[in-house]
Amino acid sequence: MKMKKVLAGVMTAAMALAFAGCSSTSTASNDTADGAAAEKDSYTIGVIQFGSHPSLDNCYQGIENGLKASAIADKITIDRQDGNFDSATCDSIAKNMASKNYDLIFAIATPAAVSAYSATQNSQTPVIFTAVSDPVAAGLVESLDAGSKNCIGTSDVLDFDAQVALIKALQPDVKTIGVLYTTSEANSVSHLATLEAVAETQGITIESQGVQGAADIPQAAATLASKVDCINNFTDNNVVSNLSVLLEKANAANVPVYGSEIEQVINGCIASISIDYVALGEKTAQMALDVLNGKDPQTMAVGTISEGTPVVNTDVLAQFGIELPESYANAEKVTTGASEE
Repeated sequence: MKMKKVLAGVMTAAMALAFAGCSSTSTASNDTADGAAAEKDSYTIGVIQFGSHPSLDNCYQGIENGLKASAIADKITIDRQDGNFDSATCDSIAKNMASKNYDLIFAIATPAAVSAYSATQNSQTPVIFTAVSDPVAAGLVESLDAGSKNCIGTSDVLDFDAQVALIKALQPDVKTIGVLYTTSEANSVSHLATLEAVAETQGITIESQGVQGAADIPQAAATLASKVDCINNFTDNNVVSNLSVLLEKANAANVPVYGSEIEQVINGCIASISIDYVALGEKTAQMALDVLNGKDPQTMAVGTISEGTPVVNTDVLAQFGIELPESYANAEKVTTGASEE
């Protein structure tokens, strides 16, 4: 599956995007006789994005694609705001959106989702999250089988069985895989536990190095790279935002870094079993439209994109003198810094 490249841009702290100039503020009855929501004259939808990096930008692009393709596209106004990777900022944005009784709030990444969920507990505003790796651990839902009273969304589940298989194919003698992660990101803690369980069955040791913020990454990355055969990167927002620093330290130690999606591979990781974050965003948009149409989040399961695509960076393969195995001959091939076509 070919995944669309979306270049990350700089977002203002408060950016409104209107699909059409409709200004009606009709408050039509929420439910019709058959239980479906009555269509309104206009919808104000908030988007809280934890911060701007390619994976999360792609999630938003998918959400925008899905809403623009909907039957109510010309009635939707989006207020997209960036949390700048700060939970307190996300809290403030979420409280403001909830106080204005937005029709729905999208939350991109776990910290933004937690902020939106907390802010809407005493309101009727539904929260639709995306790029939340473990929504149960984050307290957004009690299980993956059903949403909570006003909250449902999609999870970026990583296929670590396939990822470890890819690493072993490129580095058959791998014994130790390093992981740099942010201790305050619930998604990364969950990913680490899953990777450790998968690696144990393969006789591989996981060497993890926790950080608290961006300032910790240079030293932690250098220390980690000195002890491992390779490094596996998650969708950790702090680390992804500072991926160039991790790559610099790993390259200096002659250690390849594996990514979790195509943007990381384009930016210098050697390979990945990649999630299509645009597709994940589109699925999230459809779930939101269902909720706007009257579907109860408590009757919906958390959505996922199950198919992962092998992606390899041919520049980085050559840098480390690694030949692509025949079993991955059909992997999508990219080069460092090159946009997808």
